[in-house]
Amino acid sequence: MSQTTLQEWATARADELPGSAPEQPFGPDSTVYKVRGKMFLLLSDTTGEPFVTVKATPADASTLREAFDDIIPGYHMNKRHWITLRAGGALEEELVRDLVTESYLLVVETLPRAQRPVDPATFGQQPN
Repeated sequence: MSQTTLQEWATARADELPGSAPEQPFGPDSTVYKVRGKMFLLLSDTTGEPFVTVKATPADASTLREAFDDIIPGYHMNKRHWITLRAGGALEEELVRDLVTESYLLVVETLPRAQRPVDPATFGQQPN
């Protein structure tokens, strides 16, 4: 995987999510995606290599860190609730897209129902 591909996959998925909007509150080297003002994705290269940081449940974060060398505790974030994906080659596009989606849904769940752009319980499910 090229170093930029990781961020391209994450950006492409974030751009597809309802109510998602990019901002650069920390300057031009970092892009934050928010839904209704709450962050769910950070893209940066402040460490010298591109990385992606997403929210995860503590159990999922722990499992993912154990399963993948390129997933580490969240860079400059709460280490229990955020994970950082590094561009090392082992992470596949589908996993990156799924982790961005899961991060988005975890944040949407915390919003008042009237502000939610989607129902986090049913988003992405195929109708019967």
